[in-house]
Amino acid sequence: MESSVVRDTFYIFDLRGAYLRGADLRGAKLAGADLTRTNLAGADLTRANLTGVNLTDANLTRANLTGVKLMDANLTGINLTDANLARANLTGVNLTGANLMRANLTGVKLMDANLMGAHLRGANLTGVKLMDANLTGANLTRANLTRANLMGANLMGANLTGANLTRASLMRANLTEANLRGADLTRTSLMDANLTGTNLEPG
Repeated sequence: MESSVVRDTFYIFDLRGAYLRGADLRGAKLAGADLTRTNLAGADLTRANLTGVNLTDANLTRANLTGVKLMDANLTGINLTDANLARANLTGVNLTGANLMRANLTGVKLMDANLMGAHLRGANLTGVKLMDANLTGANLTRANLTRANLMGANLMGANLTGANLTRASLMRANLTEANLRGADLTRTSLMDANLTGTNLEPG
């Protein structure tokens, strides 16, 4: 039986391991909550306030996080496969080792975020703001990064095979040993980027 949590302020912030699959949490105020290993698959968290939460190893597959506030949250190892995070604010979040395959990250703010080793294969990152983000070793195979802002980002060893970087900005980005084989670099800005050992072969 799927959860039907009331949309209101939560006063109990320790929700570690809770089963909230399919929960209606639109507009919920959960800032600072501990949601470690929580199952929120398919939950609706539209415009919820999750600032500073701990979602380590949580399951949010196919969850709706449109417009959510997740600044400075710990999302280490989180599963966001097929999740919708359009226009969410994830400034300063820790997404180390996170699974964001096929996730919708259109217009998301990810400035200063840590996405080291994150899985973003096939993700939609159109218009995303990733300035000064850490994407070391991230998998961005066939991701859509049209008009993405990656100024100053660290993409050392990242896999961008077949990615769409049309009109993206990679100014001052670190692309050392990154793989951009077959990537679409139409009108992409690479001014002052570090391309040491970068694979720019056509597909």
